Amino acid sequence: MSVELSWAKKSLVLLAAFVAMLFDGFELGLMPVASLSVTQDLLGGSYTASLGGEWFASYTAGLMLGAAVGGIFLGQVGDTFGRARAIGMSIIFYSLFAGLGAFVTTPLQMLVLRFMVGLGVGGVWPNAVALVAECWPDKSRPIVAGLMGAALNGGILLLSQIAQHWHITPDSWRWIFHLAGAPAVLGILIFFFLPDSPKWIAFKLNERTVPAHVSSSSLLLLFKPPLLILTLTGIILGTVPLVGAWAASKWMIPWADKLGGAIDPGYKAVTQGWWAVGAVLGSFFGAQIASFLGRRLSYFIFSIGSTTLTLLLFLVTKPLEVSFLPIVFAQGFVATLFFGWLPLYLPALFPIRVRAAGSGISYNVGRFVTAIGVFFAGTLFVFLGGSYSHIGAICGLIYLLGAISIWLIPLSKNDDLAC
Repeated sequence: MSVELSWAKKSLVLLAAFVAMLFDGFELGLMPVASLSVTQDLLGGSYTASLGGEWFASYTAGLMLGAAVGGIFLGQVGDTFGRARAIGMSIIFYSLFAGLGAFVTTPLQMLVLRFMVGLGVGGVWPNAVALVAECWPDKSRPIVAGLMGAALNGGILLLSQIAQHWHITPDSWRWIFHLAGAPAVLGILIFFFLPDSPKWIAFKLNERTVPAHVSSSSLLLLFKPPLLILTLTGIILGTVPLVGAWAASKWMIPWADKLGGAIDPGYKAVTQGWWAVGAVLGSFFGAQIASFLGRRLSYFIFSIGSTTLTLLLFLVTKPLEVSFLPIVFAQGFVATLFFGWLPLYLPALFPIRVRAAGSGISYNVGRFVTAIGVFFAGTLFVFLGGSYSHIGAICGLIYLLGAISIWLIPLSKNDDLAC
């Protein structure tokens, strides 16, 4: 039997996971707000609006690909060596390579670094949600899951507030990458000092008594019966909101920069701020709404609402119009309700021995799809003549797949964590 952590240690775990996710969100929001300025400076006279959009798509695809790889690999690390150590490693990884972004001289160098940043970004989510879910009782999980979802978007909100006061421009952008390297200190502290999940520790002690031939890689177990159906279910549920968020929603930031940047260099940060406030609220209340309405109905409503508001955002309004920022806020709220849903229900799909890896695969295979989707979205962006409104609206239709798929996949009735 595992020994439950004291309230003080549980609170420390929650705080550490929250801050780790906060800086994770900071890294995720960095290139949408900085991309055009970075590319314009690095390309100089050869810069065009189409190239700006293409490189934005490439940076995003590189980050998503890295996050997919990192989430799966570091999820296994968390199951093998401990959730706390894996979180610490992930933070050190994303901070180190984000900080190196301040020294790049070409867009290709930045692209490589964004992939490396993604490795760490991907590793935080599965280990943080697994650690917190195992340390806090089931009755607290809707609130705790909401905090985990809100933390990620809280990082984007933090970035937007910084960028509103200290503008990111083609002449001044390297400072934001220096700042993005600072969380490495947090990663070191978490790696050495954060207590790990008592449930995981008890499981590892018990595992030592299992004959070697019975043990197997968590990754292999996830793709064998009886866990295979759970893994495929998690992948589908995690993919739709991720693809929607990155292939659709994030186009609003460079769109705002293109149309409003000449009038107000901080307008892109204002736009990201409105979206992030909605996202913080949405990702927190998503878990509460899902707990009240149930998994299927809530996911369906989130999908329909996200489709509608994304189409309104890109087809009915545009940057600098009075209606633009309120719709940005509403879209941020509804489209991120998923990110309160996911930390509540994904860990509950998997038993403890594969919980971090299962959550990581469920969440991060979606990032593989996102990387591919964003890459082709960049090509489609050029084909559409550099139209941000058209590319955003077309990509927003991905949410309809969520409205359909949630009724087709199997979900158990038990929301408690499996042992």
